[in-house]
Amino acid sequence: MYNEELGARRFYAVNDSEDTPTIIRGSLIPDGKYLFTPRAYIESVGDTITIHRLLTAKPVRIALSLLLIAVASFGSLSFINNNGQRLLASSIGGGTNVPVIVENPYTHDQTPLNYGVQVAMSQPNFFTETRESFIDAGKTFIEADLTTMQLRFFKDGVLNEQVTILSKGKEGSWWETPAGLYQIKSKEKNHFSTFGHVYQPWSMAFQGNFFIHGWPYYPDGTPVEEGYSGGCVRLSNEDAEKIYNLASVNTPVLVYEQAQTADTFVYEPKIPDLETPHYLIADIESNTVLAGSDLDSEAPIASLVKLMTALVAADYINLDKNVSASHPTFVQSLIPRLQGMNTVSMYSLMQLLLVESSNEAAEVIASQTGREQFIKYMNEKAVALGLDHTTFADPSGLSADNVSTVGDLLRLVQYIYNNRRFIIDLTDNQNLPTAYISGQFGELENFNKIKDLDNFIGGKVGETEAAGQTSISLHKITVKGQNRILAIILLGSKQRNADVNELLSYAQARFAY
Repeated sequence: MYNEELGARRFYAVNDSEDTPTIIRGSLIPDGKYLFTPRAYIESVGDTITIHRLLTAKPVRIALSLLLIAVASFGSLSFINNNGQRLLASSIGGGTNVPVIVENPYTHDQTPLNYGVQVAMSQPNFFTETRESFIDAGKTFIEADLTTMQLRFFKDGVLNEQVTILSKGKEGSWWETPAGLYQIKSKEKNHFSTFGHVYQPWSMAFQGNFFIHGWPYYPDGTPVEEGYSGGCVRLSNEDAEKIYNLASVNTPVLVYEQAQTADTFVYEPKIPDLETPHYLIADIESNTVLAGSDLDSEAPIASLVKLMTALVAADYINLDKNVSASHPTFVQSLIPRLQGMNTVSMYSLMQLLLVESSNEAAEVIASQTGREQFIKYMNEKAVALGLDHTTFADPSGLSADNVSTVGDLLRLVQYIYNNRRFIIDLTDNQNLPTAYISGQFGELENFNKIKDLDNFIGGKVGETEAAGQTSISLHKITVKGQNRILAIILLGSKQRNADVNELLSYAQARFAY
């Protein structure tokens, strides 16, 4: 997957005279000039870019596990290899909307890097290689570096403008812009946000809720205060206008924000005796497994699916919109809520989805993009997150074909906790402060909470005949004087609450002091 061996890779170029590896970081290579001996050749089909890594006869200090190459137009580019041979790319055939293809240099396996949220783009080396491939191919694109807070516009591979990003979405909020590869979908000189009830000058929308824009202001002309955060990528008005005039619809947008690194907290794991076939207890911040069964054994997951449903909805659907509340007749919920309603806010549907585990809410949410397309987004997200043993068949979890593993579910909840924490928070408390229209279903019954456990901070439960009882729950406990967040994951349980308590007691007895 994209995240394999990322920390070990470097992007090397080679000096003509000495053939000595030299690290090249963000250099712009003039069109038609190659300042190093190539170790790859470019292949071009339409807007798709592919890099083929050559395994050279001369030793290279570091083997690259994955490599990207960008190409901007039809046809092929040729390079000269170390032996002076001319290499001409052959066509991979057929039209495609895939913007980048990642090829393994040893197996030649190819993996598409589609437009959308891409977790791999939060890894510095992977992002750098992607950006350099765009530069080498003479692509026009926008780079938004949310770590250094700089936005750059490249025209035909040459840096045209660099401006400062003044603010970005709050970490873990609904409107945080995640790392990924996007496209400008639309442009408006003065977009009105129904969420913040403000005007956003020089707005450029890229996928769902994400925008690049200038300084927002209220309808009476008053600029928002400095601490105001509606998310997105905010520039000064002057800089936003520059980028607006340079960019066009379909311009690629590369968004980078460095992933949170695991801390160094260490446990000494011991395995408890549980009858539940699939279980795991782990520290989600240090990535330490305290106890667990086979991490890669697949099983049905029931309504744990709804965590991915919420994740995809936050990526692709505006949460401040009202939608038709047509009652889906092919699913039922334990507590029916949609009958008799004409419209409902997306945020209220998210509350219903995550707190009462409403199957009806899941289907109405999925219908906003088209059910099949939504399920496709779910599975694409699973691939992007490296969930190798996970498949989604519907947005509710009713199908036995929704399968995953405790290892994959740990990766999923880690991503949500670090990047979309509002989803976790909402599973614990439906009454979070929000500017969205909320609470249209009144006080909901929270199925996720575990009786008599005051350290529960969020999670999701599920149950079907095929899956048995399933659960992901997060708990805050004190270990060696530090607050730690433990994830407990169960699949196929017959006594979910008892198993959670037993695993938590195991951890507290051995580590909490």
